[in-house]
Amino acid sequence: MADPNANFVEKKNVLADKRWYSSNQVLEDGSSVIVGGRNSFSYEIIPPNKMEFVPKKFNLKFLQETTVPKKPGPGMYIENNLYPFLFLLPDGNVFLFANDRGIIFHPHTGTIVRQFPKLPGGARNYPPSGMAALLPLTVVPENIHAEVVICGGNTQESYPSVDSKHTKDRVFTPALKDCHRIVLSKHDSTWEKEQDMPSGRCMGDLLHLPTGDLLMINGAQKGVAGWENAIDPNFTPVLYQPNKPMGQRFKEMVPTKIARMYHSVSALIPDGKILVAGSNPHAKYTYDVDYPTELRVEKFSPHYLDPGLNKFRPVIAPEKTEKMLKYSKEFKIGVKFSGAQATPQDVKVTMIYPPFTTHGFSMNQRLVILPLKAVTNDLITVEAPLSGKIAPPGYYMLFVNYRGVPSKGVWVHVD
Repeated sequence: MADPNANFVEKKNVLADKRWYSSNQVLEDGSSVIVGGRNSFSYEIIPPNKMEFVPKKFNLKFLQETTVPKKPGPGMYIENNLYPFLFLLPDGNVFLFANDRGIIFHPHTGTIVRQFPKLPGGARNYPPSGMAALLPLTVVPENIHAEVVICGGNTQESYPSVDSKHTKDRVFTPALKDCHRIVLSKHDSTWEKEQDMPSGRCMGDLLHLPTGDLLMINGAQKGVAGWENAIDPNFTPVLYQPNKPMGQRFKEMVPTKIARMYHSVSALIPDGKILVAGSNPHAKYTYDVDYPTELRVEKFSPHYLDPGLNKFRPVIAPEKTEKMLKYSKEFKIGVKFSGAQATPQDVKVTMIYPPFTTHGFSMNQRLVILPLKAVTNDLITVEAPLSGKIAPPGYYMLFVNYRGVPSKGVWVHVD
């Protein structure tokens, strides 16, 4: 949406509906589906690279059904389904989760393809604000396994129990510790209980790591999102390894000393670290309080950056690496491995779409594991994703992992 001189062009009144706290997902052709928002029980599709287009709204009754009704009086919203979770699936349909249930819908027709039962335990979207991620996609010729995990959040009554507009007797409800998974590529699938997290968490981030593991970071252990609505920060990041045996999937990491609650963010950067910033549970910049406006920025170093692992760390040679990729075409990565001859069993190549992150949801985040075609000690041949359904067009961070230790990432573009 920017002109050649990098000056942004603003187009007013272009959306088909007013949207506040909506979510978006890039589709296979580069267009974006924008879903929901306060009193916006609809979605619409924005075409790529166009400033002039006719907006088209698709009404979505599901969003109204998952909204907790407003109580009488100004500002007495509850909702529990803002910033809904959205994930593009390998068949081109979109999984949508709001409050405590999910559907799969066809974005270009509005047809609901599948409906899923309620997820027990409580509300997962804003303001209880749980976490969700599409687990890594492995590119295979047959049906690609697509699975979503949802963790944390709070009870359905947690927001009106603490928000000052709703009550004078504020109760900070403990955040949920549970996680659930569902395989969306199977037609008879239902929610399966994952092991509990080590601690309750709302307003946390759930980020893909280059290895295929995930990281839970930031958030609070009591309360919900909103002004002054949470206490007991969750200082401890947690490594989530979804492919390990049940009971071994969570590992607590080194805690921070800085509270990162409402309006905190985090993002994977190319050196493999996590950039962490924000936290302001106040309407203005406020400092002389228990949880002040936070202006410090941190970098969190995951386990794979332990200096003792440096001898295993591959190094990508950017000048020998193809960076403009085409769907289903092979491409080459220049790489240097230390030590013995690398084998395909030692190597995993991943690419990660950099998400837009706000309020605990990393929109458009996805990790794709690419098929290896050949591996030598200085060159890897890999096949790009099959289509935009698996990896929407755009820029990705590309990583080479050797025995679980990732390289620094390089930026590539696929279309």
